[in-house]
Amino acid sequence: MEKNKLYSLKSEANSLNPILNIGKNGVSDSLIEELKKHIKANRLVKVKVLKSAEEEKNLKEIAEELTEKTKSTLIEIKGRTLVLYR
Repeated sequence: MEKNKLYSLKSEANSLNPILNIGKNGVSDSLIEELKKHIKANRLVKVKVLKSAEEEKNLKEIAEELTEKTKSTLIEIKGRTLVLYR
């Protein structure tokens, strides 16, 4: 992805609120389906990863799993918040 597009998406994401929280249940099939709907409708989404989700996987592994299963691109990880784009 080109730099200008990446910066544009990052600045656009600043005004967004997280649409989903990933908690102790981790990345479930129902969470993936819900996330796919939001990505399709909005193309750019924020997802909050709670500490309880990191018992089995770290934040980066969770991000990789989400991007793979939703066929999206990880724009940034800011704290415990992921920004995904498709």
